[in-house]
Amino acid sequence: MADGSFPEIARIDARAKVTGAPIYAADRRSETPMHAVFAVSTIAKGRLTQLDVARAEAVPGVRLVLTHRGTGALEQGGFLLSGGFAFQSFMPLMSDAIAYRGQPIAMVVADTLEAAMHAASLVDAAYSEEAFASSIASPDAGIIAQAESPLPQQLFGDTVAGDAVAAFEAAAVTVDAAYRSPPQHQNPMELVATYAEWDGDDLIIHEGTQNAGALKFGVAQILGVAPERVTVISPQAGGGFGQKNSLQMQTAFVAWAARELGAPVKMVVPRYQLFGNASFRPESTHRVRLGADAAGRLTSVLYDVDAQSSRHDLFPLDYANAAARLYGIPNFRGHQRIVQTDVQTPGYMRAPFEHLAAFALDTAVDEIAERLGRDPVEYRMAHDTDTDPVTGLPLSSRFLNACLSRGAEMFGWSARTPEPGSMRAGDGQLIGLGVGCGCYKAATAAAIATLRLTEDGRVSVSVGVHEMGQGIRTALANAVGQILGIEPTRVDAVIGDTRGAHQHLTAGSWGTATAVPAAVEAAEKLLEELGADPLAALAERGLDSYEVRVERRPAGQPEQMAGALHQGRPAPWGPVYDEFVAYSYVAHFVEVRIEPTTRRIRVPRVVSVVDCGSVVSPRTAPSQVRGGVAWGIGAALREASEVDPRYGGFLNADIAEYVVPVNADVGRTEVAFIDRPDPRLNASGLKGLGEVVMTGVAAAIANATWHATGRRLRDLPIRVEHLL
Repeated sequence: MADGSFPEIARIDARAKVTGAPIYAADRRSETPMHAVFAVSTIAKGRLTQLDVARAEAVPGVRLVLTHRGTGALEQGGFLLSGGFAFQSFMPLMSDAIAYRGQPIAMVVADTLEAAMHAASLVDAAYSEEAFASSIASPDAGIIAQAESPLPQQLFGDTVAGDAVAAFEAAAVTVDAAYRSPPQHQNPMELVATYAEWDGDDLIIHEGTQNAGALKFGVAQILGVAPERVTVISPQAGGGFGQKNSLQMQTAFVAWAARELGAPVKMVVPRYQLFGNASFRPESTHRVRLGADAAGRLTSVLYDVDAQSSRHDLFPLDYANAAARLYGIPNFRGHQRIVQTDVQTPGYMRAPFEHLAAFALDTAVDEIAERLGRDPVEYRMAHDTDTDPVTGLPLSSRFLNACLSRGAEMFGWSARTPEPGSMRAGDGQLIGLGVGCGCYKAATAAAIATLRLTEDGRVSVSVGVHEMGQGIRTALANAVGQILGIEPTRVDAVIGDTRGAHQHLTAGSWGTATAVPAAVEAAEKLLEELGADPLAALAERGLDSYEVRVERRPAGQPEQMAGALHQGRPAPWGPVYDEFVAYSYVAHFVEVRIEPTTRRIRVPRVVSVVDCGSVVSPRTAPSQVRGGVAWGIGAALREASEVDPRYGGFLNADIAEYVVPVNADVGRTEVAFIDRPDPRLNASGLKGLGEVVMTGVAAAIANATWHATGRRLRDLPIRVEHLL
């Protein structure tokens, strides 16, 4: 690993995955389980004036009906981004206030799921209704300039470099375009679910989560118990994508009910309720003004964003930072406005801001390249940089041009004819070839890792990270096994479990870049203390095991911020470190085919090349990329949460009508990695992968669609009706 390379090994948990061995929260069983179900609001904003649960309580098998009248002893969990633990500050069942359609107004617990569901349908509610805003275009929406908000301005103020206004006014060639994205919802296969049971005064929670630490400390705060009395176990999460990155609405209530009833209680939140009670990608509009000088050099970007938040929280926007970092454009001004609507608080959905920032900026870059008569790939490569445009600091590494040149060769870009509509297949379909680029911050977080070697030669490593399908167990086993010179199959990773190391939020592409370096340091410490043959050292000392512990924080991170890890709060750092700025980069090359009469769009071919530092798990990393590309196709051509302007809420709250790509929508995806380590970021040379792979896909598809048809389409998703 001295050169930053890692061998390819089989996925450690592959057999368990395909044979159904991993136990997810909803798979938990007991002899006396209770089942919990929510009854939810049917209005978008107002107050409860009547709540009659008598009929629900009379259903045979019902043990408990919880409403706001019985939660007076509970505390608030707090918004994760304001020092709390939950995905929003508003807690249902704590008052008679209705903040959004679909909000829980009662929780029924019964001996069987069927009894609980039936009883929930019998909860009778009446309301006083108020005017509401269902979208950012609603007249009752509130608008707050983020730069004038109480949010920390060092993180969320306007992004400014140079004098973008003056440079735009002096530009010889300009583009001024508006882009829109609808709200979108994560739909991981594993639904949000909690299984809670008490052992005396000790609470054990099984829940698929990206943040076991927030669950542990958040539930303790709400219930008024000591955090050390709460254990959260999450060995697997069946997909997260940001939806499971904080304390959910149901967790504490399920735990409370289990204590009241003296029996385990399980809740599996149905998908239609998740559309109204879990975080989502907010609706947003983007205006990009791009200017170039007479020689074609890009000189200015003015980037204005309006994006949705809830009425009760300010969900901070960060689109501009990614847009400013994509190319070496010296003058940039990003201005972002938060639009408050009557929904649950939005959150982080894969590549939360960067996906749309890349879509808006990189389609504008494509358009200006067209006006200048420049090849889109060559034009992007002409705007490479080794200096961060915002801070002036050097970039830790940047191989975007290498991604573009390798991708162009793999894709056969040289065969592309530049004129729109000039390429057709033998069956008459229009062919469009497009390119799109993206970037994502290379963040890392504080981490604690413990490593235990036993006399039988097995190694257990415990670190604060979660398995959501990305293959982190394989990455850990690969890295630790290589350091210790043992087979990766002899390395057991204890993750997502608060009984081990402190559990940190796994999100923002910092999971692997945080956990693997910490585990590597622990392995190196073991060798330092026991020598090159640690098993022989154990035998000499008469020990059956030996354990080491390391606590690691990113370069430049203040010690007090890293301390948040001990309290279940996020402690990430970067992309701006002490002396450099760190990002991952990707280039996507896309072929679209458009049927000439029906205008059906297909994506038969994608080539994606990624600069993510060292590739720690060569077996699972390509799957990460293919999954991100598939989601990018969905975001560009399929996905939209349809808002009901009459009653609030979302109309297509299931995966029958929330359209995602199917096999026929996703063609062949070829993947390559630059695989050059970034030693300035960490000794293992890792940068993030999971988020960056989705950025740039939508831009590449939109640019390919223009190449096929001559139409610049700026609203997502692009659908048949936009091409008729």
